[in-house]
Amino acid sequence: MSLTKRKRSHEKEELLENGDPVFNQSNIKGDELNIAVLLFLYTLQGIPLGLAGAVPMLLQNRGITYTQQAEFSFVNWPFSVKLLWAPIVDALFWPKFGRRKTWLVPIQYLIGIGMILMSTCITDWLGSEEKAPSMAILTVTFLLLNFLAATQDIAVDGWALTMLKRCNVGHASTCNTVGQTAGFFLGYVLFLALESPYFCNKYLRTVPEETGLVTLASFLLLWGWVFIVTTTFIAIFKHEANDTVTTKESQTKGMKDIVNAYKQLYTIVKLPAVRTLTLVLFTAKLGFCASDAVSGLKLVEAGVPREDLALLAVPLVPVQIIMPVILAKHTTGPAPLSLWLRAFPLRLLVGPLAAILVALTPTLLSDSGPSYSYLFILMSLYVFHQTCLYCMFVAVMAFFAKVSDPAVGGTYMTLLNTVSNLGTNWPNTLALWAIDHLTFKSCSGSTLIDNTCASPLETEECKANGGTCNIRIDGFYIEVVICLIAGFLWLQWGRKTISRLQRLPSSSWQINRNR
Repeated sequence: MSLTKRKRSHEKEELLENGDPVFNQSNIKGDELNIAVLLFLYTLQGIPLGLAGAVPMLLQNRGITYTQQAEFSFVNWPFSVKLLWAPIVDALFWPKFGRRKTWLVPIQYLIGIGMILMSTCITDWLGSEEKAPSMAILTVTFLLLNFLAATQDIAVDGWALTMLKRCNVGHASTCNTVGQTAGFFLGYVLFLALESPYFCNKYLRTVPEETGLVTLASFLLLWGWVFIVTTTFIAIFKHEANDTVTTKESQTKGMKDIVNAYKQLYTIVKLPAVRTLTLVLFTAKLGFCASDAVSGLKLVEAGVPREDLALLAVPLVPVQIIMPVILAKHTTGPAPLSLWLRAFPLRLLVGPLAAILVALTPTLLSDSGPSYSYLFILMSLYVFHQTCLYCMFVAVMAFFAKVSDPAVGGTYMTLLNTVSNLGTNWPNTLALWAIDHLTFKSCSGSTLIDNTCASPLETEECKANGGTCNIRIDGFYIEVVICLIAGFLWLQWGRKTISRLQRLPSSSWQINRNR
């Protein structure tokens, strides 16, 4: 979320405390169209995110390595580090066109054009039985696509504060959550379902065919044109509030805002309490990375249809909406991270449970696909994992809100969220990269006794001599054990450190104390 949005949210809270009648009651009358526009804009930014999640599933059984999956996982990083350029998007604009439209319109045109251009080449990039996928090109293109989507998110977050009436600003976060979730659903779940011949033949067709209803190329083409057409309508018909400053004045003020924003970030980072919390957030999820990043791909590798895995997310949407209400009584007290600590060891158990399921999957699957009993077991494990994950997420968000210095609340919260997101991304990338290095293979069926298929050259040499590379020890199981041990060792240090952080007085988190 942008720095400007956070600052204005803090101003809104101050007015609420002072009893400003403007904020006393929400009234969406007259704001229906604006809410619909925001909801649609947030949905659009979820499409690239969903597609970036779907591509690893498409590639899993096409001969790529887990090291290549790790390289592709960098496409998920832009939303985690958008704080680095959010002050620039917030501060620099062309007043005659609109503060937010200056960024929103060209960014969405670039996304649309990028999708259309990608649709002409994506099938070739994904590879075939004769040709390996072009991982470098796929990684760069989807990284750029998500970078543009993250920049669009900054602009939309800021526009939401002025697009809605002041009494309805609270609806912006709802539009964000619902819209981005809907977009991710369309780009991930719906796409994988409609792309799958298995799903389409089983549920949507009477006469089986060898292909799904859509391809990645046709899906990109469709949404590329949706981006271009809707952006044109927004550029022409949707206007921002008039800004009386000139371009020169806005640039001068904008540069000062940028410098001040980065100075605030530096001041916050210097706080000892924040440095300790940063270390906690950066290392806490190392114990979960095998189950979070690898288990889904391993299930696909074992034969579970990728669209079935994607559809597991559907029943959990109502639970994710209700859960914050249920957990509120556990996170509103003086120690909200107590819930986080209780969920931590339970989430660590997901790793070994997932490993057991992966090991048993080949024997449990039938020729017609997963049975209902297997899907029930898979759903139960997924619900358990997501419940633990969401308990920790709600608890840590409550702690961020509790400790953030009100003087710079927006910047503070955004910084802590950025660190938390990075603490998720780097272990997942590391986990994917490590699988190949922890896996031990042998070349069977050939005269090459010492060939271990440890490199692409040895693998090709084995195949050239009529052999096949067989896995002797799967690195996934080694990684699960390492993560489990690392997680419980971390908890011995983390429990004491977190308890100490929760006992710190509010002055330890305030930047005024260090001025």
